[in-house]
Amino acid sequence: MSDVPAAPGSGPLTGRALVAGAAEGAVLYSSEPLSFWGGYDAETGEIIDRRHPLAGRTGAGRIMAIPATRGSSTTTAVLLEAIRRGTAPAAFLTRGPDTFLALAAIVAAQLYNRAPPVIALSPRDFETLRTIRRARVNAAGTVLPA
Repeated sequence: MSDVPAAPGSGPLTGRALVAGAAEGAVLYSSEPLSFWGGYDAETGEIIDRRHPLAGRTGAGRIMAIPATRGSSTTTAVLLEAIRRGTAPAAFLTRGPDTFLALAAIVAAQLYNRAPPVIALSPRDFETLRTIRRARVNAAGTVLPA
């Protein structure tokens, strides 16, 4: 992971690809962890946890930047269903490794032959995402403002 954060728009952020892949889209950023169990509607892609700052927003097709997941391993099941339905985020950017997101993506790759990339960034690089509206993720774990 990068030790020095890039200034917004100045260059790439390099993280660790927990699940490699490529994606591009609008960044949906939150400094708060999200529980997918009871917090994400796999049918619609809407964030339904009314206490979460992203409540009412849609994660489907977005580059979701959350520091981590919150809660139990059931997050994996909800995310798997969203991937199957096509309502999952296009990629996940986290503040350090998140095993529940990585597990869901790995299993989805086996079951459905598709998975959102999961990139673990340093805490400083993760905070840089706050100012990035669109991003492109590549298989090496690099995140570029788009």
